[in-house]
Amino acid sequence: MTLGLAGLALAAFIASTPLPMNSELVFIALQGAGHGPVLLVLVASVANILGSCVTYWCGLRGERLRGSRWFPFTDEGLIRARAWFSRWGLWSLLLSWAPGGDLIVALAGLMRVHPLLFLALVTIAKTARYAVLALIGAGMLDSFSGVFL
Repeated sequence: MTLGLAGLALAAFIASTPLPMNSELVFIALQGAGHGPVLLVLVASVANILGSCVTYWCGLRGERLRGSRWFPFTDEGLIRARAWFSRWGLWSLLLSWAPGGDLIVALAGLMRVHPLLFLALVTIAKTARYAVLALIGAGMLDSFSGVFL
């Protein structure tokens, strides 16, 4: 694995946690440098899914912090979050790739979504995101090559 792919893996992992990170720029830069899109999608997806698993685990363990200043919900807020999640939460995991998706992932842990269902939905969402990014990158690269050649 090249340093570029390791960098992509690290960026994709961190991007799926509450820490601020952007993996798209690294992905597109590596694709522009000639890395194959299938390998990029595989590396970025696996790392991003693993980061989401860490965030999900934090959500699972989060209720232990209830009552402390580190727990992000009041009792009323937790009731509202549970109501929202019971209506939209499971399918909202398909938006786990979007900005704020790590909050949805953490809520999935807090709401005790079955791990295999969580993993299936997040895998679909994260892999589709990087596949679309690869297609966009390929289209952008093709249009740039026509301008410069």
